Amino acid sequence: MKRVTLFRNGRIDLEGKVIAVPCDLNEVLSAAAETLGIDAKKLYSTTGGLIENTAVIRDGDTLIVSEGEPFLESCSKLQSCERDRLKYRPTSSADWIRLNVGGQCFTTTRSTLTRHDPKSMLACMFATDENAIWGNSVDDTGAYLIDRSPRYFEPILNYLRHGELILDPAVNPQGVLEEARFFGLQSLAEQLEIIVEDSRADRDVVCLGRRDVVAALIRTTTHTELRFQGINFTGADLSKLDLSFINFKYSILQGANLMQANLSCCIFERADLRGAKLDVRIECFRKSPNSSNNFSPCFTIWGVEFHFYYINL
Repeated sequence: MKRVTLFRNGRIDLEGKVIAVPCDLNEVLSAAAETLGIDAKKLYSTTGGLIENTAVIRDGDTLIVSEGEPFLESCSKLQSCERDRLKYRPTSSADWIRLNVGGQCFTTTRSTLTRHDPKSMLACMFATDENAIWGNSVDDTGAYLIDRSPRYFEPILNYLRHGELILDPAVNPQGVLEEARFFGLQSLAEQLEIIVEDSRADRDVVCLGRRDVVAALIRTTTHTELRFQGINFTGADLSKLDLSFINFKYSILQGANLMQANLSCCIFERADLRGAKLDVRIECFRKSPNSSNNFSPCFTIWGVEFHFYYINL
């Protein structure tokens, strides 16, 4: 609960009285009247501002109580004293909050959780001391329990502290995005959505090469179907590899070198083979005087370069 120091209007030479601030302004005036022994009717700040709502009263404020008369300028001397007090006043212990997020404890302030996005779930949970309306459970140390991932909550808390989104390389932005959406941090979620989309675009342009294919072939047994559907092999050197029975459906093989590779029973349905180099072996079951085992000239169909070999049987 908030506490304030009260002075009579125009009598700052008298010792001030400290009271707890009730929720209703009339209750504050009643408490001031009882404490100061006057007919309290109005409350002023040290700058002369008339207080009409307890929501504007801060913990530790100095207030001037009048019996209905206007604010007296002699009380303005308290203004400089109040300014110095606020300058050096330590943060109230009530402003510090401990959170237990997925088993990991975080310490922060109420203002950090509430000032950036007042409509977020965190702001609504900790905007006042009346957390019971959310049914917040606490652990044995008094920390509020939140069943979310601490790994993804930490960058969110840092964002609320200084307004900058900083992600460590090992942190998946997709996970942080899901947490930002859960806590209702719309401005942060919009930034993360851009980062996630950019990372997806970067993955789309990554091309697999010969080493990746060889590694996949080594790990795959002869009885297991190997699928490279939709994979980008642009410019890859896959020559002289045993690629039989591999599914290349929708793959991007632009400019790939498939010369002398075993492509038996491969599936190239709707694969992009523009600029790729392939050779085709044709078995001749009858000898022809004009046939030979020599390499024939190559030609190109739809951007795919074919090299034909004639083998006499």
